[in-house]
Amino acid sequence: MNEKTIKVALAGAGAFGIKHLDGIRNIDGVEVVSLISRDLGKTREVAQKYGIGHVSTDLADSLALPEVDAVILCTPTQMHAEQTLACLKAGKHVQVEIPLADSLRGAEDVVALAASTKLVAMCGHTRRFNPSHQYVHKEIEAGRFNIQQMDVQTYFFRRTNTNALGQARSWTDHLLWHHAAHTVDLFAYQAGSPIVQAHAIQGPIHPVLGIAMDMSIQLKAANGAICTLSLSFNNDGPLGTYFRYIGDTATYLARYDDLFTGKEEKIDVSQVDVSMNGIELQDREFFAAIREGREPNSSVAQVLACYQVLDQLERQLGR
Repeated sequence: MNEKTIKVALAGAGAFGIKHLDGIRNIDGVEVVSLISRDLGKTREVAQKYGIGHVSTDLADSLALPEVDAVILCTPTQMHAEQTLACLKAGKHVQVEIPLADSLRGAEDVVALAASTKLVAMCGHTRRFNPSHQYVHKEIEAGRFNIQQMDVQTYFFRRTNTNALGQARSWTDHLLWHHAAHTVDLFAYQAGSPIVQAHAIQGPIHPVLGIAMDMSIQLKAANGAICTLSLSFNNDGPLGTYFRYIGDTATYLARYDDLFTGKEEKIDVSQVDVSMNGIELQDREFFAAIREGREPNSSVAQVLACYQVLDQLERQLGR
């Protein structure tokens, strides 16, 4: 497959699917040939915009196409594990957006099946690829910085069931199994040490959505590094996730793709990688792993430990 164009089916034409389509436009040797989403009319509109020839409302239709080499899943969380398994069973390389699953059992099933194939199976833990976090990771790898503490805030104003574009969702998002997954994985990845202690508390359950709208999580790695994570769907203010890395030689503040010192001095991360777009970089890793026949960064096996921690936290919370 070294010279062959990688032909991709993308499931989910919503906010995140569009981000992947925009990123793939910048990657040579890759073509999206099939688009799957629930609303056929909207799917056709997106497909026409991006020059995609095949559309469907059923993933199985795309998996049946012999020309499809790989699938990117940007579908509701509750479908991730089942659809990832279907892609692997159909002999397709697969990248599933975070989270890998909404249960430890689902994640374990995917990892087990992926291990029995020669297929690339990757989960979109985008923070590993964002240039701001890559910069910190390179400092750690070079021995110039070691994490003592991470302080992370993940805040949204989402008291109704809407997506990142403010559009109505057909499924319910989750602070623990989605948004906490980003930081739980990133903390262990940046610390270079497994999480050995994890604690969580949550606020009241929303009477309509049936989920906790506020949550606090504490983590400790085997090497002694600690992490405090605050999450909320009630925050009427700036949205997103903000990271403070406190280390032995420096403090870094990461806000989206921007990085600052602890004194608010901006750090140029434009040369860290070939793009400033974390989703594009994530996709580049997926396709490079397919071409090179290797395990990608953020493979399903690599991120399984994150879901083991989430399962532990869920048990603490009594769900």
